Amino acid sequence: MHVSDFDYHLPDHLIAQHPPAERGSSRLLLVNGDTLQDSRFTEFASHLQAGDVMVFNDTRVIKARLFGEKDSGGKIEALVERVLNEHEVLAHVRASKSPKPGTRLIFAGRWQAEMVERAGELFKLRFLDAANVFDILDQSGKLPLPPYIERDTDADDDERYQTVYAREKGAVAAPTAGLHFTDAMLQQLRDKGVQLCNVTLHVGAGTFQPVRVDNIAEHKMHSEIYDVPPATVAAINAAHKVGRKVLAVGTTSMRALESAARGGELRAGRGETDIFITPGYRFQVVDMLLTNFHLPKSTLLMLVSAFAGYLEMRAAYAHAVTQQYKFFSYGDAMLLTRKEP
Repeated sequence: MHVSDFDYHLPDHLIAQHPPAERGSSRLLLVNGDTLQDSRFTEFASHLQAGDVMVFNDTRVIKARLFGEKDSGGKIEALVERVLNEHEVLAHVRASKSPKPGTRLIFAGRWQAEMVERAGELFKLRFLDAANVFDILDQSGKLPLPPYIERDTDADDDERYQTVYAREKGAVAAPTAGLHFTDAMLQQLRDKGVQLCNVTLHVGAGTFQPVRVDNIAEHKMHSEIYDVPPATVAAINAAHKVGRKVLAVGTTSMRALESAARGGELRAGRGETDIFITPGYRFQVVDMLLTNFHLPKSTLLMLVSAFAGYLEMRAAYAHAVTQQYKFFSYGDAMLLTRKEP
């Protein structure tokens, strides 16, 4: 298949620039085969039964964007892609001239760092202060909103571009399907008998990178760290044994689960994944997927097309545009049922 197969026209005014006034007040498009139904996210729990399992990505977005200057005086911007340890990170660096190994950097006028080496498109930076990297980012970093949100970060984003259950620090972008949930809705699901489980996948900035080849089979995915706990594996296996469904909250939860099942059996553990899911892929774990609307020509649009059907997704996106749904991170949601091969 070609990248152009996943293109669609999206008017700019349908790209959500702000979160909805209230968390959880979004619209919800139900997609089951060629059947489309307009709903509200407040009705989400009615589509699950006692014994079903939901899997959430509990990653927490870090304030990954830092501004500073080289010791020569030139301005520099760093976007932390991955925290390696207490003092070292891999980062995207923007400067008029790329820093060479040994170059000293000063961020926010106070934090000293050194460029250690290149790692492909990334730069390995070592912070020279005693402070932990996460503390430095918390104090001086800025939240990295997606490039299609054309405004500066404000105080509201610190809360709303974070899920209510975010726990494990490390993501550069939010697992946005989870942004719709409130604590009250999570309790409503528990009260109904739905089992809530977690995985962790630290979303990298590569999630926003365009596919630069025409033939999608030639695309190389970025790599992300994931962790699937034993309790989540046990809950999923138990649910499937009695005919209950497994719902992944977001494509990141989906990618973590399918990566952990690459050997043919779902296994607990931590690893790195560059899994690239396109039409023709045979899903092993997930029966339903809650997700937001994705960018044209993106790998995530390819993933949902593999899950719910290519023609079905074309029809669903055309319907969403016609019905004026809001798109992308702060936009509305879709609940997809897996199309059997």
